[in-house]
Amino acid sequence: MNTPHQAYQRNSVQTASPAALIFMLYDGAIRFTKAGIEGIKSRKYDVANTNLKKAQSIVHELIASLNFDYPISKNLAQVYEYLLHQLIQANMKKDANHAEEVLAHLEGLRDTWKQVAGKTGAPTELASIGR
Repeated sequence: MNTPHQAYQRNSVQTASPAALIFMLYDGAIRFTKAGIEGIKSRKYDVANTNLKKAQSIVHELIASLNFDYPISKNLAQVYEYLLHQLIQANMKKDANHAEEVLAHLEGLRDTWKQVAGKTGAPTELASIGR
């Protein structure tokens, strides 16, 4: 059974612009990475594992969303692959430092996307890099 909140979330995703979807992915990856860091620091390794794996899934989605017609997409793919590696290391070693590095990169990337979207005034063009 779907709660009203779940229905709202599903509708938000289905009606969002491509740029808004990219921002949602970044926000989710950031949220789950933070939760993974907290899980590691509080020695709740099951919580850390669950959240770091969710962050990894979102980074996989970011990779899948790339449009390789744009040269920057290759660079973004390499960055995302590095972030995946760091998330895996954080989870395997239960080392928050790896996840904190990922968090810093994700926040920087999200902020850059927002700045570029604001300057171009055309978030749909920006999102075409991320399909």
